[in-house]
Amino acid sequence: MKRFILFVAAALVCTMAVAGNPKESQTKFAYDALKPYVDDGRLPGAICVFYKDGVQETCCIGYADAASKRPIKMSSAFMQCSQTKGFCGVTIAKLVEEGRISLDDPVSKYLPEFEELWVLDSEKDGIKTLHKAKNVLTVRMVLNHTGGFPFEISAKRLDVRGGGWSGGAPIRQAASVAAASPLMFEPGTQVQYSNTGIDIGAAVVEAVTGMKWENYLKQEVLDPLGMKSTWFWPTDRQIENKIELYEYQEDAPARWVEEMGWEQRPYNDSHVFASAGAGLWTTAEDQLKFYKMLMNLGLGENGVRILKEETVKSILAVSTRPEGFEGYSLGLSAPEKDSQESWFGHGGAWGTNCSVNWHTKELRLWVVQKAGGPSPWDQEIDKAADKFFNSKFDTGKRDAYTGRID
Repeated sequence: MKRFILFVAAALVCTMAVAGNPKESQTKFAYDALKPYVDDGRLPGAICVFYKDGVQETCCIGYADAASKRPIKMSSAFMQCSQTKGFCGVTIAKLVEEGRISLDDPVSKYLPEFEELWVLDSEKDGIKTLHKAKNVLTVRMVLNHTGGFPFEISAKRLDVRGGGWSGGAPIRQAASVAAASPLMFEPGTQVQYSNTGIDIGAAVVEAVTGMKWENYLKQEVLDPLGMKSTWFWPTDRQIENKIELYEYQEDAPARWVEEMGWEQRPYNDSHVFASAGAGLWTTAEDQLKFYKMLMNLGLGENGVRILKEETVKSILAVSTRPEGFEGYSLGLSAPEKDSQESWFGHGGAWGTNCSVNWHTKELRLWVVQKAGGPSPWDQEIDKAADKFFNSKFDTGKRDAYTGRID
C-alpha cells in the first residue's frame, strides 16, 4: 500500500537532557536550518544533535509518521543500517585489548574454513577462472574492508523474500559461505566495502568467546552503557512507534515507503538473524550513549569504562588500513593520521550518521529514515554545525563527564 504524507503545518523541536545531563544549549541552529524543508514536507522529520565539551543542542523536528502527525522523538526507534559495523569494531577492540586476538592473526586461526581461499581472475560464459590466494587473510583486513569479499553473500540477496542484512543466514553460517566463495582480489591489496567482512569479524568473536556475537555485544557494550532500546529484534511497541521510511521528492512531499529489500518486514520474527554488517535497531538516546563513549575514549557518560583510552586512540579513532588506502579503522570511518581536527564515526544507508572528535570533545548525530534521493538540507546542516562548534559556551557548571582531566 502506498500513502503520501500530509502537508506539514508546523515543525516541532525538542530540547531534552540525555544520559550525563549535558548543559542544554539555547541555540536553535539545526532547527532553523531544517524548518523550511519540514514545512514543505520534503523532510518529514529528523533528529540532529550537536555536542561540544559538555554543551548540547538537541533538535527533534517534524514527524516520525507524517500521515498520523506522530512527532519524532529521541526515543523513537530506527534502523541504523551500517552504523552496526562500529559496534562490531568495539567488540573486536575489546578482545584485542584483552590479548585474546591480534589484528594480524590469520582468520583461519579461529575459523579453519578460511585456511584455503581462492581469488577470482575472470568469468566468461559461466566459467570462472580462479587462483589460490597468496596473501594471508587477517582479522584486520576483514574489519577494514580490504579482505576481498563482496558486499553481501548470496544468501542475503535483497531480491529474495526473507533475505537482506538480517535475513538469509546467521553470522557463523554467513562466514562459512564467504569462505567457500571466490574473493574479488588478493587479501590486503584493495578496498571493497563489505558487510560480509564485518560478519566474518563477528564470527571470530563467537569463536573466541564461545558466545553468540550479539549476546557478547549485549553483555560487554549495550548493557553496561544502559542501551536498553538497541537490539536486532525490536519490540512490537518499538515497531509501532518507529521512524517511518520516506523517499525524497523534489517538488512534492516525501513519499512513504513500506520497506526496503535490505531490511524486510516483519522486523522481529524468526527470519531475522543478528548481522554485524548492518541490521541493529536503536534510538537517538542510545546512539548518543555509544558515540559519547567513543568520544570519551572508552568511558561511558554513566561512568562505566568499555575500553581503555589507548585502545580507542590506536585502533578505532585512526585507520588500520595500509597507508594510501584512505582512512578506515575497525568498522568505523577514521582518518589515516590522527590530529586535532580528526573525526571518526559511521553512517548508514537510510541516511543516519554520527561522528566524534575526542580531542575537542565534539559530536554530530543525524537521524532520518530516507529511502533515496538527494538531501538538499545537508549544506544547511553543515553551516548550522559550524555555527554551533564556533560558538562560545559557558561550560563552568556542566555536569556531563567529558573525558578531560582538569
